[in-house]
Amino acid sequence: MESYQNILVVIDPTTEDQKALARACTLASKTNARITAFLTIYDFSYEMTTMLSGEEREAMRETVVNDRELWLKDLIKDMPCDISTKAVWHNRPFDAILSEIRDNNFDLVVKSTHEHPALQSVIFTPTDWHLIRKCWVPLLLVKEHQWPENGHVLAAVNVGSEELEHQSLNNKITEEALNLSKLITADTHFVNSYPGTPINIAIEIPEFDANEYNQAMKNHHRDVMREHADKFGIDYDFLHVEEGLPEDVIEKVANDIDAELVILGTVGRTGLSAVLIGNTAEHVIDRLNCDLLALKPDGYESPFLK
Repeated sequence: MESYQNILVVIDPTTEDQKALARACTLASKTNARITAFLTIYDFSYEMTTMLSGEEREAMRETVVNDRELWLKDLIKDMPCDISTKAVWHNRPFDAILSEIRDNNFDLVVKSTHEHPALQSVIFTPTDWHLIRKCWVPLLLVKEHQWPENGHVLAAVNVGSEELEHQSLNNKITEEALNLSKLITADTHFVNSYPGTPINIAIEIPEFDANEYNQAMKNHHRDVMREHADKFGIDYDFLHVEEGLPEDVIEKVANDIDAELVILGTVGRTGLSAVLIGNTAEHVIDRLNCDLLALKPDGYESPFLK
């Protein structure tokens, strides 16, 4: 997190309480980072004014953008950090955000979140979810939970996987969690989930011992979790290995320790696989009452850049 020196904050135009901007300032106060407060604006009614010429519609849009720029400058005037502002007219906020990241080399994006009804999450794709899938730099999604001194950061790792991509991402998540915890004076917990006994096997094979299988699975994940902890000098008391789906286990442990921040990796599925399978980050985001930092694996290629 100390390497983050150029932070893009996505401003929420519906509220004066800018949680993301406040959180970015907390980080910037410790790292001397630059912050850009970024706002996208679009009003379909301006595009429907067919009685006006193209030049007149453009003038109307410029008036709205200039007005929002003034609002932004008023919003940041009392903030205790170095902030510049930018407002743009765009009908797809996530495209505008990703373009801004690409064009100005931001290394962290901070955005406040809103709750998404479960059904809407399937049918529609909110800006948050586009960013989780396509943003190639770390994405910090901010909720109401404060960052108290001596708090708790929870890093979700997948130590049971032998894939090099997952192992590399585990290391990246762990290093990020340890560095950030030092920065904000928090301790660092690590969570790993493992699957329970496949019910169909237990039914179809009478001699199958479900309890023995569960214990063997738990022991394996506990052992590889400890191997991972040993590489980074992590105390075993801060390890959580539990049975269940990743989103269920992450939510449970985050609540148990009252985490202020959860850090996890996302491979950024898009298209049909994202709809049918989804990402752990997408499944867990609405269930957490704390911030979420989503990291991409090294070498990730965003579909936005293709």
